[in-house]
Amino acid sequence: MLGSTLIRAPPPDPAKSVIENVLELTPLTSVAPTLPRHGNLTRSRELWHPPGARGVYGGAVIAQCLSAAQQSIPPPSPSNGHAVFLIHSMHCYFVLAGDSTIPIIYYVERVRDGKSFITRTVQARQKGKCIFTTTLSFVREGSAGKATIDHGWTMSEDAVAKLNAALEEQDTANDADAEALGVQGSGPFESIQLPIENSRSKRVSLREDFDLIAPSADTSPDIQTKKTRQWIKARGRISSTDEPQFHLSALAYMSDSYFIGTVALVHNLWRLSSSGNRREKAKTNKDPLAKMEEEENSDADQGRPRASIGMMVSLDHTIYFHRPREIKADEWMLSENESPWSGDGRGLVFQRIWNRNGVLVATCVQEVSEILS
Repeated sequence: MLGSTLIRAPPPDPAKSVIENVLELTPLTSVAPTLPRHGNLTRSRELWHPPGARGVYGGAVIAQCLSAAQQSIPPPSPSNGHAVFLIHSMHCYFVLAGDSTIPIIYYVERVRDGKSFITRTVQARQKGKCIFTTTLSFVREGSAGKATIDHGWTMSEDAVAKLNAALEEQDTANDADAEALGVQGSGPFESIQLPIENSRSKRVSLREDFDLIAPSADTSPDIQTKKTRQWIKARGRISSTDEPQFHLSALAYMSDSYFIGTVALVHNLWRLSSSGNRREKAKTNKDPLAKMEEEENSDADQGRPRASIGMMVSLDHTIYFHRPREIKADEWMLSENESPWSGDGRGLVFQRIWNRNGVLVATCVQEVSEILS
């Protein structure tokens, strides 16, 4: 497809995972040989985006910006003392809505190459306009020395048990059942959603042989204490030997998947003003989310209609990579989201990501714009 890419998309590489194929970048030297090798790249394939989503999935742009910046980092060599530089933070802004039908060009600026830190900025542009910008900082591995001050949030004790229980159910379910259990049936990654913490909940029956936890209208009075949780991982096995760089890009890709709905979930709101369309789908039992929302709304405020979100847009996105070497994006990781504040049409969401061993590997922050309909 040439409409959304500058070059004809190569066929997917069966030796690579779905997410590796999706995030592949092509240096523009293959199109214009006079351009700098590490300064300008474009996506190789049409980007996947969630069903029903408009424009470009933000996680894809975040991940491809990280990948573009990583390609500009000097490799270990005698001239730099065989130093390895790994990403430790990236701060992003969504500037304009992306268009999935036209190419995205990634421009990398080498801001600074220091002995302990390297700084890059990357702009994603379409039709000459910046749609996304990020500043990234890379740290020299081991530069802090052997003695360090360590602490970190601990993972919920029940999270692994709930994952194992969900995987057992998934093993005995068909594809349709797996989707209803919260496991995506397609796309570059899969997820298993857990009950919202610190919220009174009820069990929504999706089929006679299993059910799913959903928040009820009678929720905790302390909205900021609620936590949405989901296990996530890249679909298939990441084949890249360029570790851990690709696992970091894959985590960046997935980190954007549950941010934007957190504020609506903890407030128990309809997530889109088009929820009427969802309700129609719910009657056919083809849309589990619609059915959850339908049953939740039936209890709300003694039958009075509940407010709905008319528009949700991500404004910015920050990722702190704590343990790059311990991030294995093709293995299950727990994502936990909470919102400490919402007001004036904006909401703030914090996300913590642990690997399956309970190591806190990343912390993310996002501010979203939400307009009630």
